[in-house]
Amino acid sequence: MSFSPVRLNHAVLYVADLERSVRFYTDVFGMDVIASEPRANAAFLRLPRSGNHHDLGLFGVGTGGGPRRRGAIGLYHLAWQLDTVDELAAARRALLDVGAYTGESSHGATKSVYGADPDGNEFEIMWMLPRADWGDYADASLVEHLDLPTEVARWSGVHTAGRVVTEHDEALA
Repeated sequence: MSFSPVRLNHAVLYVADLERSVRFYTDVFGMDVIASEPRANAAFLRLPRSGNHHDLGLFGVGTGGGPRRRGAIGLYHLAWQLDTVDELAAARRALLDVGAYTGESSHGATKSVYGADPDGNEFEIMWMLPRADWGDYADASLVEHLDLPTEVARWSGVHTAGRVVTEHDEALA
């Protein structure tokens, strides 16, 4: 017997300094703090276009665990999907501006930029080609050089993340 979730709803991270991490995710990702729980030294954040209650939970635990080591057992990275390749280019610039950029690649059907938060938690910011254009990439997982200017020239303005539901939309329903 198995089950089939629709998508990842939220992620929760242990962080060394809660306020530092909240600043990073609000400044770089544009997230809003929607709730905090001082007794647990926690904050819950939501992306502006999200239909989720929260997209990211952060629990401050101090530095007792030491710095995160790449390649150690545990979560490798989170992937955040953008709606347009134009947003991917803007995300790359934002990560470079704050010194959080760690790389980029093309996976065929997806185009990705990578970064790390102040605790070294890695993340992927990605844009997906329209499904009709996956072609040979539909059943492939590759890592190639990303030529982002060429991708922007080809795909600018193409939306692929689906309809974003806002509170306004829900109120009209």
